[in-house]
Amino acid sequence: MALALYGHPFSSYTQKVLIALYENGQGFEFRCIDAKFPEHVAEWLRRWPMRKFPLLLDGDRGIVETSVIIEYLQLAHPGPVRLLPADPMAALDVRFRDRFFDLYVMSPVQHAVGGALTGDATKRSEALALAREQLATAYAWLEAQLPGKSWAAGADFTLADCAAAPSLFYADWVHRIAEEFPLVRAYRARLLERPSFRRAVDEARPFRGLFPLGAPDRD
Repeated sequence: MALALYGHPFSSYTQKVLIALYENGQGFEFRCIDAKFPEHVAEWLRRWPMRKFPLLLDGDRGIVETSVIIEYLQLAHPGPVRLLPADPMAALDVRFRDRFFDLYVMSPVQHAVGGALTGDATKRSEALALAREQLATAYAWLEAQLPGKSWAAGADFTLADCAAAPSLFYADWVHRIAEEFPLVRAYRARLLERPSFRRAVDEARPFRGLFPLGAPDRD
């Protein structure tokens, strides 16, 4: 049975897995989690009642959590692009950077989005202020890590970059990356030029109206 991915094109974490699939030209069926496809929603919830996506289905085996999904793909469906290094110490560094982007870039973005979705002006303002403070700290740390690197962990595109691409994409919408962080700005631009991520961005373009803070007219 072919691989199937349950998710939504506008979801940052769905995009993270899509990048990995596109990098290696892996065939799969995309099953959109949307009210228009109740059968997909029902099957997704049956298999993963924690109500988080994406979910990768490989035959009867369901795999969840984006970092685990991407590592699973490398083990079960390896391709020409190795997203986790063979060297254990190098792999540990990639895993750390993957967690950095998920926890310290994407999480503040989700906090700001969650505040906006409440419809409460005070909660929206407070959540946005906290997210911007946290993102500024994350940008500063990342700026100090990027000298001499083409990608998050060095010369090779890895799992960490799969996490970085959607994280920095949406983070810049929430709190624009300042000119004082030129390496971060340049890195985000390189990610947008990567064909795998560009494809994911273009597939999500019709859904930009869903962004509760207002999607900027760029990217």
